Amino acid sequence: MVHHVTLIPGDGIGPEICQAAQRILAAAGVPIEWEVVERQPDARETPEQFLRRVLDSIYRTGVALKGPLTTPVAEGPRSLNVALRQELELYANLRPVHTLPGVPALFSDIDLILVRENTEDLYSGVEHTVVPGVVVSLKIITEKASTRIARFAFAYAERHGRRRIHAIHKANIMKLTDGMFLSCIRKVAAEYPGVEYREMIVDNAAMQLVMNPRQFDMLLLTNLYGDILSDLAAGLVGGLGVVPGANLGERFALFEAVHGTAPDIAGRGIANPTAIVLSAAMMLEHLGRAEAADRIRNALENVLREGRHRTPDLGGQSTTAEFTDAIIRALEQVAQAPPAV
Repeated sequence: MVHHVTLIPGDGIGPEICQAAQRILAAAGVPIEWEVVERQPDARETPEQFLRRVLDSIYRTGVALKGPLTTPVAEGPRSLNVALRQELELYANLRPVHTLPGVPALFSDIDLILVRENTEDLYSGVEHTVVPGVVVSLKIITEKASTRIARFAFAYAERHGRRRIHAIHKANIMKLTDGMFLSCIRKVAAEYPGVEYREMIVDNAAMQLVMNPRQFDMLLLTNLYGDILSDLAAGLVGGLGVVPGANLGERFALFEAVHGTAPDIAGRGIANPTAIVLSAAMMLEHLGRAEAADRIRNALENVLREGRHRTPDLGGQSTTAEFTDAIIRALEQVAQAPPAV
C-alpha cells in the first residue's frame, strides 16, 4: 500500500531535515508518495495563501509531516502552526519526551508523555484594544474541548500501559476557566479506575519537573501551559532537537519537528534531523507501520549510542547527510540480521 502524505518542508533548516527524514523512510521500505507544499517567495504569496495551499493538500492526504515554520514576534499575521491546528481541528498535541542514548542530558531514564489541548485557551487569538495602552486577550476554555482532550489522554494511557496522569492547572487563581478544565477531567478520570489521577498547580509542576521529573508519567495540560512545559520537559533530555511531536484530530494528523527554524545554521548542512525523524516514526505508527517505526527508532538509537556520527549540537562533527547515512546503514544492518532463535 502506498501512503499519500503532505510534506511541508518549512523554513530555515526545515528543507534539510525533511530531506533526511524522506531518505530514512525510503530506506525503511515504506512506500510514500509525497505531496510537497513549499513556501513561495514573499512577493508572490501571502501567508494566508500558503496556508490555503497546505490545507488543500492535507484535505486530500489526511496526514502531513512538517518542518519548522517562522512565526513573527509581536507583529505580522497569525501563527501558521496555530492556524493549522485550529483549521484542521487537531485538538490533541502529543509530545513524548524520552532520554536517548548518547545524548547529553540533565537526567537519564526519562519517559514522559505530555498531552496538550491544542485548539483554545489563550491561543484562540481573541484579542483587542480596549483603549490606547490597554489590551485584552481572552482565555477561552470549553466543556467540549476539555472533555475531549481528557478522553484522548486517558484512552492513550490505557492503550499504552501508562500508570498515572497529572492534570496541570492554575485553578486556585483562574477558578472558572481552569476550574472547568479540572471538572471535566475529573469526570472522565472516574471512568478509568486503572489510571491513577492527580492534579498539580502549574508553577509547582514546573519546579517539580526540574527537581524530580521521574515522579511524572503523563501530563494533561491546557494549551498555554502545555506549550511551555513541553519545551521545559524537552530540556531535560537534550532539547527540542531530539523530541518529536504530533497534532491529532478526528480526521487529520500532522507530525512535526517542534524546534525552531535555526536560520543561523540554515544551508550549512549541519542541522540535526533527530526530531523530524522521530516525528516521522510517530507518523508511521499512525499509518499502521509500527514495525518500520520501531526499526527507524532502533537504528537512530544505535547510531547515537555508538557516538561516531553526531551533528555539532550533540557534540560531534558530522553533517546532516553523514548522520542520515549512518542511520540508513544501521537500518540495513537490522534488515540483514538473522532472526533470533
